[in-house]
Amino acid sequence: MTDAREGAVFVISVAAELAGMHPQTLRIYERSGLIDPYRTPGGTRRYSQEDIELLSEIQELSEMGLNHEGIKLVMRLRERVEELEDENARQSRRIDKLRQRLEYLLSGNQDPSYEIVLRRTIRPE
Repeated sequence: MTDAREGAVFVISVAAELAGMHPQTLRIYERSGLIDPYRTPGGTRRYSQEDIELLSEIQELSEMGLNHEGIKLVMRLRERVEELEDENARQSRRIDKLRQRLEYLLSGNQDPSYEIVLRRTIRPE
């Protein structure tokens, strides 16, 4: 069983109640592409806790006056910010490792990850 199936346990009526909205609103949000609940082989919608949280965010943005296209844009921008934050964290870790290596080299030690090999070219006489 995949993660999507395991977490998607709420039928539409329960999901709507948990999110504080009418089930028809969930259907509208799905048709407009704001949410994509898991569907069972029989076609029944199943919502996860993550979906419920997303529905709350959508409702909040809607109450702020954003239409569905505006909400999609905000959601894409939030996702992009998260991606950039992850990349920034990866690059920061990489910089820290390089800084440690540089400090080690500047302290007069040889970097164990590099091996210096001296070669002498022998030319025929």
